[in-house]
Amino acid sequence: MKGGLTAIVDYGAGNLFSVKNALDFLGAESSICSDRAGIAKADRLILPGVGAFPDAMEKLERTGLADAIVEEAGRKPLLGICLGMQLLFETGFEFGTTRGLGLIGGTVGLIDAPGLKIPHMGWSDVRRAGACPLSEGVREGESFYFVHSYRAVTDMGNVALYAEYGGVVPALVFRGGVFGCQFHPEKSGRAGLSILEKFVSL
Repeated sequence: MKGGLTAIVDYGAGNLFSVKNALDFLGAESSICSDRAGIAKADRLILPGVGAFPDAMEKLERTGLADAIVEEAGRKPLLGICLGMQLLFETGFEFGTTRGLGLIGGTVGLIDAPGLKIPHMGWSDVRRAGACPLSEGVREGESFYFVHSYRAVTDMGNVALYAEYGGVVPALVFRGGVFGCQFHPEKSGRAGLSILEKFVSL
């Protein structure tokens, strides 16, 4: 495993400690940070997230962390988890229209799955699409844990893994050194830990 510090970004809308516990289990050096200095000195960043897209973006912008994340994403690996993944896109359509971080092309909208329960909650199998460093070794049909009502809509060239839930649900997306997991790797057993392990090895 590559050394260096992984910063878990604290902006008041993330499930920080389960991610921190998973990294501790892997023996990866990590810290929870809530300022630009902590983001700047880290070797890689994790952006977790729970809640609503507009509230999360408001917090990131008010604290100045949105600009810091975008700036550092051009220099070091970044992983968004759940809502944190959705914030990587250009626009979110939850409670109106909200500009995202714009690091991956695409939008985020409500899952359209007639007859299926929303939120999409529980274990779902994934299928492989494009190849990226975090999806290496993931088996076709492997299961990960999801909890979300909104999904990304993006070019399939940005998708490494996807689930089916009333249509295609991008599960692992990427663009350069920017990655996003719609599922919770920290809650997805060995398969999820392998995703985090690959990330902290970048």
